[in-house]
Amino acid sequence: MPVDSISSWRDIDEALGQRSWLASGDDVHPPLVYRGLGRSSYRNVHSLSRLHADFRELERPLLRSFRKYAHREQPGPSIWDWLSLAQHHGLPTRLLDWTYSPLVALHFATLSAPEDEGVLWEVDCAAAHERLPDPLRDALSEERARIFTTELLDELAGSLERLDDLGGDEPFVLFFEPPSLDERIVNQAAVLSIASSPELQVEDWLGEHDDVWRAWRIPGEVKPEIRARLDQANVTERVLMPGLDGLAAWLCRYYSPLPQAGDRAEGGTSMSHQPA
Repeated sequence: MPVDSISSWRDIDEALGQRSWLASGDDVHPPLVYRGLGRSSYRNVHSLSRLHADFRELERPLLRSFRKYAHREQPGPSIWDWLSLAQHHGLPTRLLDWTYSPLVALHFATLSAPEDEGVLWEVDCAAAHERLPDPLRDALSEERARIFTTELLDELAGSLERLDDLGGDEPFVLFFEPPSLDERIVNQAAVLSIASSPELQVEDWLGEHDDVWRAWRIPGEVKPEIRARLDQANVTERVLMPGLDGLAAWLCRYYSPLPQAGDRAEGGTSMSHQPA
């Protein structure tokens, strides 16, 4: 599927409102998740694969060691709760972060590298889950759900090895909601994806299933307008990362100089919007 380029906030707003491509046709509760990348050169590949050439062999000992040393922070009984906690705190896993909110995804697409082209991804989870093995697809249907919970996943695949076995010769990607470990997960409307084997990258799977996703390039010159709109809507670091870290990041951005027209040639800057 071609990736369109947008030229304004109105462009992206209108594009997001076009839902005729949805497999379910549900405009009231569309089964969509989003992911924002600050640079178009960034890829939808999991952090585990960036760790080492033999990353598949490291998945189990990494998670085992994390559980051993993070025992006091036990999030829940299942491997999926632990994986969510590990991903949340930066451990390399085969998970990718998504969100139900296109505004949250746009925040991350425009937050860094303001001079570079960003990308907003949109995936139809219902269409993606139509390609799941029968036991997983049937479980969603019985629960009248479109996205898994960690509890439902644990019933169907109590280990990563079991999930890998379910993939067989037909690899798949599924989406699940992490437990509400803290306010950051809740405020970011977080969703996680996992592939049916460590070797499978979501990027490659999406490339073979063009009907389940759309994406838009966000040129660097459009980022300031989108960023301003997000700030007006209170989609900021202070809200999405509650606590002093988010507050500090928000204040740092607001008090940082922003380039203006002609600044690259002359080296001038001006102060960004300041909080009240």
